[in-house]
Amino acid sequence: MRARRSLIDLDDLSANELTYMLSRAAEFEEDDPGHLLAGVGTVNLFFEQSTRTFTSFNLAQLRLGAHVVNLAPGDLSLATKGETIEDTALTLAAMGVGVLVVRHPEAGFTQRVARAFDGHVINAGDGAHAHPTQALLDLRTLRDEFGSLQGRTVVFVGDIVHSRVAHSTINGLRRLGANVVLVGPESFLPESYAQMGVSIERDFDAILPQADAVILLRIQRERFSSMPITDAQYVAEYQLNAARLQRIGPGAIVMHPGPYNRGMELDDTVLEFAGWRYAQQVRNGVFVRMAVLDFLVNGPAVALGA
Repeated sequence: MRARRSLIDLDDLSANELTYMLSRAAEFEEDDPGHLLAGVGTVNLFFEQSTRTFTSFNLAQLRLGAHVVNLAPGDLSLATKGETIEDTALTLAAMGVGVLVVRHPEAGFTQRVARAFDGHVINAGDGAHAHPTQALLDLRTLRDEFGSLQGRTVVFVGDIVHSRVAHSTINGLRRLGANVVLVGPESFLPESYAQMGVSIERDFDAILPQADAVILLRIQRERFSSMPITDAQYVAEYQLNAARLQRIGPGAIVMHPGPYNRGMELDDTVLEFAGWRYAQQVRNGVFVRMAVLDFLVNGPAVALGA
């Protein structure tokens, strides 16, 4: 029997598996794969609100023919009856559930679930730790645009310290040979991040002409006890707007994991920019999550129908 695997972060995938997943997602976009998860029970357990991730996992599961159950935190016995998440995982496995998709504000929560669950666990975002399927869809979007990412320069700007998306995507970009530049004020981007083997810059305007892609990040106000920088300061130094779009080189693209805040990390001119790829990211999310589900449950395949 094949060992049950989970996806907590991109470190759980080998380099070959990472590139396989991106190629598999492209196959699923080209051809209807059929019900590769027919009869498989999947439960989506989201302790945080989500539009993109929650909906795209639901669509991915349904397109693959899985049985889908969506549980809100208030539906669980652990909310009022003292049950632990480990007890919940054991209960769901005993019912025949094969896949748990879990989103939680606590870093490391999905790892706890994976240790207790006799099935496959997919991390749909845990605290500021990781968000591997968002990273995969970002990598897919970049590969659609540029082909190989070897030597490409990808610039992240914003609240990087709290961004699970950035943490996972940086991991994947480095493994695919991209140059990663992080931009932001000290409070959002400590100097210690240079230890990750990436460049740190404070001057957004200076780095823009070098960027092949700019990934904007939301300021996660909910994770600060008090804001270390004013909105006006952030807008003046780090907002992508009409003036800064003029500094971006030809062929460069702009991405955002969402939700984006108009008037903060971007203004409306970005939404009209020819290189704005937000909608493509969202679209890619469904096919990437189909590829992850198929890979974990069925293992790798040479081609559709194999």
